[in-house]
Amino acid sequence: MKIYITGLPSGYDVEHLVRLFYPMAPLTLTPPAEDEDCVWASRDDTGLSVLVREKGASRRASAPLPQEDTPEFALASLTYDLLRSWTGLRPPWGKMTGVRPVRLIHDKRAAGWTEAQIDQWFLGRFDCSEEKYRMAKAIADLQEPILRRGSEPKAYSLYIGIPFCPSRCSYCSFVSCNLDRDRKLVQPYVDCLCRELEAIRAEADKADLHLQSIYIGGGTPTSLSADQLRQLMGTVRDQFPLEGLAEYTVEAGRPDCTDDEKLAVIKEYGATRISINPQTFSDEVLARIGRRHSAQDILDCYAAARAAGHTDINMDLIAGLPGDTVEGFEHSLKTAIALDPENITVHTLTLKRASRIVMEDQEDNTYADVAAMLEKCSLLPAAGYRPYYLYRQKNTLQNLENVGWSKPGSEGYYNIYIMEEVQTILSAGAGGSTKLVDTAGHRMQRIFNFKYPNEYIQRFDEVLERKKGVSAFYDYDLGTETPGGD
Repeated sequence: MKIYITGLPSGYDVEHLVRLFYPMAPLTLTPPAEDEDCVWASRDDTGLSVLVREKGASRRASAPLPQEDTPEFALASLTYDLLRSWTGLRPPWGKMTGVRPVRLIHDKRAAGWTEAQIDQWFLGRFDCSEEKYRMAKAIADLQEPILRRGSEPKAYSLYIGIPFCPSRCSYCSFVSCNLDRDRKLVQPYVDCLCRELEAIRAEADKADLHLQSIYIGGGTPTSLSADQLRQLMGTVRDQFPLEGLAEYTVEAGRPDCTDDEKLAVIKEYGATRISINPQTFSDEVLARIGRRHSAQDILDCYAAARAAGHTDINMDLIAGLPGDTVEGFEHSLKTAIALDPENITVHTLTLKRASRIVMEDQEDNTYADVAAMLEKCSLLPAAGYRPYYLYRQKNTLQNLENVGWSKPGSEGYYNIYIMEEVQTILSAGAGGSTKLVDTAGHRMQRIFNFKYPNEYIQRFDEVLERKKGVSAFYDYDLGTETPGGD
């Protein structure tokens, strides 16, 4: 089955909606051959048309060019309705696309919409299921007081990226370097990173910005040595005021490079929250995705983190990993709940084009019913967890979502701030994307770092030059142009 789109730009939402029903369908921009199995969505001067043809059967729908909606949305809706009728499937988020459904609720409330109008928009216009909408609305309600703090004038958060891992997971598409191959880059990278943090502090001071949260992510931050962690976190402590932060998170995600000494360093240098990310508690699935540790190693790492004094721990799980089952995921979820972390984040596997799972292993992988896996998350409210942030990605299995669950009072502030785009995020390290938000939240601008660690090191003077755009953004009412891209 192929997707054909004519009369619209490639990559528009029509393509995404067809992929909800035919996830791996390739896209072509020319009309299909006669009698070819396909979904063909087209727009021309006479109107809109959708054809679905499969195994000798076909069905067509057409409509005039719309008077109110855009032609793009009208064609997407026409395609969605025809494919829903053709397949008998109803995606849980309906025809809604985009990463931030909760943000839409915040925006509509801020614009003065009534709750009934927002309900109709989600449930009627987008055909979103009541279950998903109720969850999104409950998250929006919970986030409101946190967002008020995050949207204080000139508030910002700091992200520090460590693009190194002990091995590459098969589902991962992030730019990260394998330590076995690229260990020689680590120390020069940390040296540059510390210099960039000094520059960021200077720019933040010029703009009179006020720090609210810090997040050290990756990659795998604990792939650094204990001494390198001390160097990095020592620089953070020297350069930034840690008192009064809403949160300071370090991802200590993988037990194959997280030991007692590193856990002690993270605690000593001021982190208030860490992540230990099992993804699954199945040894077989761990091996299949390229993890070099066992489920017992995760349990041992968690116990060591508690012994080191860490009182706010997040654990990530992924629903839909190749080789996993509904029963296997339920076991992983119950194991995480029994450990009693403050946060449990449940991701749905996304088939990212740059991941090994797609490039090499796709035909050999089998995926269980991911929706049935996520139904097991009903165990979380019973254990005292509430959903507090949510986001979606293209090519996620069964068009589902990623949800962070927390115990009351343990919500991850940085996760909410970056997802709902209420404040500036200053980003350090390779692949970093600084997002500048003005005081009113009406103007945004990005400053990009170089993507790859070796380029980040070699062109570091350019990285520092780009950072001058931070204070310039706040100096001028209309902002200033800053270099972007690589």
